[in-house]
Amino acid sequence: MYILGIESSCDDTSAAVIADGGLLLSNVIASQSVHEEYGGVVPELASRAHQQNIVPVVDAAIRRAGIERGELSAIAFTRGPGLIGSLLVGTSFAKGLSLGLRVPMVDVNHLQAHVLAHFIKETPQTEVPEFPYLCLLVSGGNSQIIVVRSARDMEIIGRTIDDAAGEAFDKCAKVMGLPYPGGPHIDRLAAEGDPEAFRFARPRIEGLDYSFSGLKTSFLYTLRDNLRTDPDFIEKRRADLAASLQATIIAILMNKLEKAVDMTGITTVAIGGGVSANSGVRNAVAAMCERRGLKAFIPERKFTTDNAAMVAIAGYFKYLDSDFCPYNAVPYARIGS
Repeated sequence: MYILGIESSCDDTSAAVIADGGLLLSNVIASQSVHEEYGGVVPELASRAHQQNIVPVVDAAIRRAGIERGELSAIAFTRGPGLIGSLLVGTSFAKGLSLGLRVPMVDVNHLQAHVLAHFIKETPQTEVPEFPYLCLLVSGGNSQIIVVRSARDMEIIGRTIDDAAGEAFDKCAKVMGLPYPGGPHIDRLAAEGDPEAFRFARPRIEGLDYSFSGLKTSFLYTLRDNLRTDPDFIEKRRADLAASLQATIIAILMNKLEKAVDMTGITTVAIGGGVSANSGVRNAVAAMCERRGLKAFIPERKFTTDNAAMVAIAGYFKYLDSDFCPYNAVPYARIGS
């Protein structure tokens, strides 16, 4: 069994091949540097770049897997959520390839793919989570706590009510004059700064939901007030600002995650999404699990950002259930759209 995964939800064009049991044979990613000068992803430029990249990326993934196109069992693709223009490129290509090879097509929810990335096996001995487990999904557009009872049964028990953690990292980095994407630069600077140097607002939201809009406003006001007296404030205190911002975001995330552990009694915790590449987040989750005697699953950084390996593994589980996608299916930008 060979499943080809195609990911095109944002600005990374990726293709991967997974064999029976979830064994990863290839994972090719083409990133788009064109967005850096704009400080964020430009949807029209992203979709055009996907059109240029998708054929060579898919071809490279199949060749590196050591198989022929005719050996593929199914085509898995990201149907949404994401940028609609980018998703259209991946969806259209998947349909064409599926028709040409006469193999079924499997549509994948991008967020669920992040959650299931822990089942990607680089070797047959790779350890994977046992169900049920809690997953903290943190990315540029989403912050969620999910109870994962099986590959097909997931319940969101906490989510952001406004902005996501990744957006807070990127937007605060932007006002500090850091390049896009800002998250990795914040992570690097935080290692050199004092996490106690500044105090930013921490929202008091009931239950397990998150909010990061107040934190962004608090960060902006801190910059504004200090720049009035010292025009070089950001330059002088950049590392301390990054460290304090990162510490605050992590504290907000961990507070709700620990509450979720207490409420559910689940003893396995995983993280996923782009922000799970952040060193502070990874260390905090690992430390919490060690302190409480929980099993932690921290993904390799290459599986935290958008990649087709996670799409292929999510498609693999649906393929096992013969849950195929009709050819009239269209991509969706948001859940429920």
